[in-house]
Amino acid sequence: MGLWLIDADTLARSRFLVSPFAETFASLKLLHAGIGAHPGEEAWLRAHLPGYRALLAADPVAGALVDAGLRSWIADFICPTPYAGEPFEETVERVRAAAPDSARANLRVSLAGAPLPALLDRDDLPERATALLTYVWEETVRPYWDRRRRVLEADVVARTAQVSQGGWAAVLDSLRPWTRWLGGSRFQVNLHEYPPREIASGAELAFVPVTTGRGWVSWEGRERYAVVYPCSGVLAEDHDRRPVPAGLGALVGPARATVLTLLGSPMSTTQLVAVTGQSLGSVGRHLRVLLDAGLVERRRAGRSVLYERTAAGDVLVEAPGASPRPKGARGTARPATDGPQP
Repeated sequence: MGLWLIDADTLARSRFLVSPFAETFASLKLLHAGIGAHPGEEAWLRAHLPGYRALLAADPVAGALVDAGLRSWIADFICPTPYAGEPFEETVERVRAAAPDSARANLRVSLAGAPLPALLDRDDLPERATALLTYVWEETVRPYWDRRRRVLEADVVARTAQVSQGGWAAVLDSLRPWTRWLGGSRFQVNLHEYPPREIASGAELAFVPVTTGRGWVSWEGRERYAVVYPCSGVLAEDHDRRPVPAGLGALVGPARATVLTLLGSPMSTTQLVAVTGQSLGSVGRHLRVLLDAGLVERRRAGRSVLYERTAAGDVLVEAPGASPRPKGARGTARPATDGPQP
C-alpha cells in the first residue's frame, strides 16, 4: 500500500482548499473514462463528451497524451499540486512551463515500462497539455464553476466540522475508499505497493475536494503534498426534489420541511433556491425561522454563508416515521467512479 508518514505538527497545520484546476483535471478524468456515476454526471457527459471526443479526433497528439498521461500513474507535469487561492490560469501556466524532457520522462513513468509512442516524442507536450486543459476548463467546467465552488466550499466546512467532532482520523478514513489513518504517523493514501514516503516536518499538506471521480495524490519535491478527494455524495450529485417525510411537512409546512431536509449537508441560500425552486425571499424566511428555532446553524466559507442542520434539526428530521437523510461528510464519501489511480 502507499503510505505517507506524517508527524502530528504537519497534520495539525494541514488545510482544506478549493482548486479550479483540480476540478478541471477531475473533469478531464471523467471525460476520459466516459462513464458517469449518477444522473448528474451522465447529463454532463451527454452535453460535453461529443465535443471532447471531436477535439481528440481532430488532434491525435492530444488523444495520445491523455491516454499516456492517465495510464497507470498520473504524469506529474499535467497535474501540478494546487496552491491555496490559485486561479486556473496560474496553475495551468505551471503545466506550460514544464521542460519537454521532464514531460517525456513523466509520461514514461505513467506508461509503466511501455515505450513512449512516437507521436509523443516531441518538445511541445507542455503546450499541448495546456491547450487541452484550457479547453476542458473553458468549455466544461467554467460554465458551472460558481455552483461547483459553493458545493466544494460546503464540503470543506463539513470536513472541518468533522475534524472538531471526531478528530483527523475520522476525516482521513472517509476521504477516499482506500484512505486510512493507521496510527503511528502512518497515512494510507492508496493501494499501490510503493515504499513509505516520509513527509518532512514543516511541509505543506492540503486536502482538495472535487465533485467527480476518485481523486489522486500529488507532491512537489519534499515541500508540498496534496490529497484530492471526492466531495460528499449528497453534495456532488445534482439535487432534485426529494420526498419530505409527511409528518415533518405537517408540523412545519412542506416548503420549510424541504429546506430542513436538504440541510443534512451545508448549503448556501443560492443552492437552496436552485434546488427547491422556491424564491430567494421564501428561502430566506424559512432559514430565519429555522435559525430562531435552533434547528439549523450558519457559518461562513469563503464568500458563501452556509447553513446546516443542528443536532435538534437532525432529531426532527430523523424522528420515527421520517426517512433519514445522508449526512454529507459526517458519513462516508460516495463510491468512486473511475478505476484505481494513485
